[in-house]
Amino acid sequence: MKKSIITVVGKDTVGIIARVCAYLADNNINILDISQTIVQGYFNMMMIVDMNNVSKEFGTIAQELDALGENIGVIIKCQREEIFDQMHRI
Repeated sequence: MKKSIITVVGKDTVGIIARVCAYLADNNINILDISQTIVQGYFNMMMIVDMNNVSKEFGTIAQELDALGENIGVIIKCQREEIFDQMHRI
């Protein structure tokens, strides 16, 4: 399974989760786990997703999520799970 970690951070507004999840669904990205919180008006969400059925390159997905974030006023980062695995091996 090809897993990735998606983080979303920014000022809380209506529709953040809906817009991000709609993009993921449109691109056949399955959400495996999700955590979301709001602290003093700041939205923070972390998702672990399965990218096995994605037809686009990883870099394209990351760029499109970055652009979506700019459009809705948050920062969205998509990183491969392997990065986190390697960081814990050092």
